Amino acid sequence: MAERKALDWEGVIILLLLPPLMLQTATLPSASYEFSACRMQQYNLHQEKYGCRGAIVVAEARSVDDPVLTRRCVVMRMLDFTVHSYQEVLRQNAAAILILLPINLTAVPQDVIQNFMVSEANLLLNSTLIPVYVALEDRSLLSMYDQLKIEVASRASSILVRVFTSMLTTNGYQILVSNNSPIKPITDTTIITLEGVLPGAGEDLPTIVVTAHYDSFGLAPWLSYGADSNGSGVAILLELVRLFHHLYSSPWSQPPYHLLFTLTGGGKYNFLGTKRWIEEHMDHAESSLLQDNVAFVLCLDTLANGEGLFLHVSRPPRPGSLQYSYIQQLEEVIASRFPWVKLRLVHKKINLGESTVAWEHEQYSVHRIPGFTVSHLKDPQAELRGSILDTISQIDIRKLKRNTAIIAESLARFMFNLSSKGSPKELQLFKGHMEIQDSRLSALLSFLSAVPRATQLLDREPGPLLLVRSLEQQLSQYLQQVHRHTFRPNHRDPEVTFFDQMKEPVMMYRLVDKEVKPAAFDLFLGGCISAYLGIVYYVIQHFGNLYTRLTRLAMRTKQQ
Repeated sequence: MAERKALDWEGVIILLLLPPLMLQTATLPSASYEFSACRMQQYNLHQEKYGCRGAIVVAEARSVDDPVLTRRCVVMRMLDFTVHSYQEVLRQNAAAILILLPINLTAVPQDVIQNFMVSEANLLLNSTLIPVYVALEDRSLLSMYDQLKIEVASRASSILVRVFTSMLTTNGYQILVSNNSPIKPITDTTIITLEGVLPGAGEDLPTIVVTAHYDSFGLAPWLSYGADSNGSGVAILLELVRLFHHLYSSPWSQPPYHLLFTLTGGGKYNFLGTKRWIEEHMDHAESSLLQDNVAFVLCLDTLANGEGLFLHVSRPPRPGSLQYSYIQQLEEVIASRFPWVKLRLVHKKINLGESTVAWEHEQYSVHRIPGFTVSHLKDPQAELRGSILDTISQIDIRKLKRNTAIIAESLARFMFNLSSKGSPKELQLFKGHMEIQDSRLSALLSFLSAVPRATQLLDREPGPLLLVRSLEQQLSQYLQQVHRHTFRPNHRDPEVTFFDQMKEPVMMYRLVDKEVKPAAFDLFLGGCISAYLGIVYYVIQHFGNLYTRLTRLAMRTKQQ
C-alpha cells in the first residue's frame, strides 16, 4: 500500500513538472543557415579612430522599419541604407547592422546607388562601436529579409502592445557572429610602391613623372574593388607604358625627357606610399630623378566616367613654365579631337596645418615639385573615391579610352614640342600598331577589379599579392630599372594602423524555427516557471489539508 502511494506521488510530481519542461524544449532551434559576411573598415589614421570597432553579434534580426531596434541586428538592403536610417539605429542602440548587397548592380537605379554612396561616406567619417557587416544577397537571405518586412507590416496593434510582444516573441531569425578572439591591430602592414623609367635621349634631361595609386577603399575592405577609383588610373598608366615604350625603343623617336612611371600604395590613406617614396628619393638625391630637374608630375585619378575633365593644381602654373606648356597641349588635343569635353582648372592651396592631403600631387607640392592631378571628379571628397559600389559594372570603357587618348596625345605633343614646329592640331600620333586598344583597357580593368585591393589585404592575401606581382611584371616588360619599394610602419608612432577580423570566421547563423524566442522571452518564461513551481510547492506542502477539505466537500455533496 505504501509503495502504491509513493508511485502515485511520483506520478503527481511528474505531471506537475511536465508543462515547464515542455515549454523549455519548445525553444530549441531546429535549423540554421551559415553565410559569409565582411566587417566594416577599422583603422587609425594619425591616431584618429575610424570605422567599426565591434565584431561579436548575438541578436535577433529585425527590419529597419520595426519600431523596436534596441539590442537587435538590423537587416537592410541597399534601398534601406540611408543616413536617416543609420542615425535611427544608433539612437535606438541596436546590437548590429547587416547590409545586404546585390551581386549584380547593373539593374540598380543610379539614384539608389548614389544615395547608398552618400550614406556609406557618412558612415566612414566616424568611429562606431556597433558591429557593421556587409553580405552579398542570396535566396535564403532575401527570404529572411522578406519575412522580416512582412511581419512588420502585419502588426496592426497599438505601439505599447507591439513593444511588449516584440520583447516576448520573435520572428524566428537570429544572427550570430561568434569569434571569441579580441580584435587585434595589425602591426606589420607593408605598403609597396613600384617604379620604372624610360630614359630619354641626351644628358641632364628633365624628368616627367606619371603616377597612379593602385589601392581601393570602401565600407568593407573585402568588397572594395575600386574599378574607377583608381583602377582606371592604373589601367591608363599601364597603357601609357606600352605606348611610350614603342616611342622610346627607337633612337629616331626617343623624346628628350626621362619618363618615370610609378604605381603607389596607400593612396587611400593620405597617399602614404607616395609620401614615403618621395622622402626616400630625397634622401638619395645624388641618384634620384626627382632631384632639381622635374618638369612636372602627372597624377591619374578616377578617369573612367564623366563628361569632362578637371585639372587639380596646388598653385596656378606660371606662363612659360613646362607645366603651363603641357596644359596648353592638353587644351589643344581636346579642342581639336574631343571638342565636347570640357577641361577645367581647379586651384586648391595646400593647408600645411592639415594632417592629410586631398590629391596625390599635393604630396609632391609639399616638396616644391610641380604637379597636378587629372580626374573626372571635381570634389576630392566625392563618394565615388571610397565606395564598395565602385565596380566594373559602373565603368564606361569609351570614356576611359577617350581620356587615355587625351593624356597620351597631349603628353607626346608636349615632349616633341609639336605646336612650335607647326604640326596640325588634329594630328594623331598613336595609330596603327601603336593605337590605343579598348580591348586591352577593358582586360586591364577586369584584371584590376577581379580582387579587392584594400591596402590591408595587399601584403597578406593570395589574390591581392598576386595582383601586385603582376603589376610589377607589366612594368618590367616595357620599362627599365624597375624597382619595388617596401615601406613598413613606425612601430612607435605608426601613421596608419589596421585591425584584423575583416573576414575571419565571422559567420552568420540563421535560425529558422518559428518557435525560437528572444532573450527577453527567457526571462519571462523563467518568471512563469518560478511562479508555477511555487504553486506546486505550496500544493505539496499543504496537500493533507487540501485533501481533507476536498473529501469533506465531496461527502457533503453525496449527503445532499
